[in-house]
Amino acid sequence: MHARIDPSDRLLATAAHQGGVVSAEQLALFGFNLRSVDRLVSQQSWQRLTPGLYPLGVGQPSWEGLAWGGVLLGGSESRLGFEAAGHLWELVADPPRTITVLTPHGRYIAPRGCWDFRQERPGSRSTKSPGSPPRTTVEDTVLDLCSRSSAREAIGILTAAVQCGRTTSGRILRCLDGRQRVRHRKLLHELLSDVAEGAESPLEMRYLRDVERAHGLPRAIRQARSRNGRAFRDLLYEEFATIIELDGRIHIAGRFRDMQRDNLALLGGRVTLRYGWHDVADRPCEVAWQVAALLVDRGWAGLPTRCAHCEHASDADLSGDLSGWS
Repeated sequence: MHARIDPSDRLLATAAHQGGVVSAEQLALFGFNLRSVDRLVSQQSWQRLTPGLYPLGVGQPSWEGLAWGGVLLGGSESRLGFEAAGHLWELVADPPRTITVLTPHGRYIAPRGCWDFRQERPGSRSTKSPGSPPRTTVEDTVLDLCSRSSAREAIGILTAAVQCGRTTSGRILRCLDGRQRVRHRKLLHELLSDVAEGAESPLEMRYLRDVERAHGLPRAIRQARSRNGRAFRDLLYEEFATIIELDGRIHIAGRFRDMQRDNLALLGGRVTLRYGWHDVADRPCEVAWQVAALLVDRGWAGLPTRCAHCEHASDADLSGDLSGWS
């Protein structure tokens, strides 16, 4: 008869650190051979999640435990990537059902269960693997997520990463420049430049790129303080006393606060134009024309320029008193 081996405090601490999951290799280091492990599994004290991976306890392991399990199955220098890393960096709200584990080049592991193992190309990402469980850096994670996203989704990913304070547009840009293969490279460069110029939301980035810059409008001041210093304006064309507020809210209390701010601005000689996501994303040319018309009326000596999409806009969309539209 073999002597009974019970989990030591160190083993339990290791499991707790790893979401309750340990590997067969780790168990061997703590003196558990295959027979003792099988005994504990048969007694339902432990579970066998998959060959070589054991949750210490009963019940289904947490998502964090599954994430750790993927790293343990991947072996040394493995780490989480894509949506799994994004969730841990709080860039992806919901834990992904499929957990992507990046393994060193040359180490092929077939997908199993909830884990998708992918070999990394040497030099494709930073070698740093911060966090617990280990994962790709924030900057690499952002670029990986953007590579799987549409242009609209990429805008949200970039702004979320910068706004949460985990990274900066400059750090992401340096990471981007260090990569050889990046989907949406040109777009990402433009979006990161937008963030560097002060755009703080996906809607602001859309306005800057598709309305202001695409149509040759003057450059607005981003996040300008109101005259009483109690609030911030999304965009201010100070020379022309014109405010642009970008807001998708429909809550009545929010609309009442907006009305108060607009009224105070009007009393101070400033006019406010307010646009939502649908306006800026779906009809930026019409928005640009409206803003340009007001700026001209308030003293702007310039004229907007047509973008490629303006050619497809109807005369009704671009109607008004801008006879010099070029």
